[in-house]
Amino acid sequence: MAREIQVTFDCGDPAALAGFWAEVLDYRVQDPPPGFDSWDAALEAMNVPPERRNDASALIDPAGEGPRIFFQRVPEGKSAKNRVHLDVRSAPDAVGDERMAALEAECSRLVGLGATREGRHEPDPPLQGGHIVMRDPEDNEFCLD
Repeated sequence: MAREIQVTFDCGDPAALAGFWAEVLDYRVQDPPPGFDSWDAALEAMNVPPERRNDASALIDPAGEGPRIFFQRVPEGKSAKNRVHLDVRSAPDAVGDERMAALEAECSRLVGLGATREGRHEPDPPLQGGHIVMRDPEDNEFCLD
């Protein structure tokens, strides 16, 4: 039996970064605890002060297949290259020009959501199909592949 995993991002604005990644991954914000219509109502009932209500956010895969993605506020900003990053599989079965066109289309969509394009790496068969390196709104690297 495989272990369940969660991917965690340290960040400055959990709600905003969760919103970005929800759009990228077609995920959704995790529902509040049972009995609450919103996270704000749940946090109010838990006596969480307003200034702490954006300390964390979590996304889930609506299909229940992908890992939970957790965003936690930390005081320091990003200072170095990520040692681990997400590869967003935007064209896993496409090859050549078709693959790169699909990656470019997804890149344009994500730039519109606040991502930054870092660079394009052309296909280099037989081992590499080509990819685009990007950064999310808090400067975390990820790849479209």
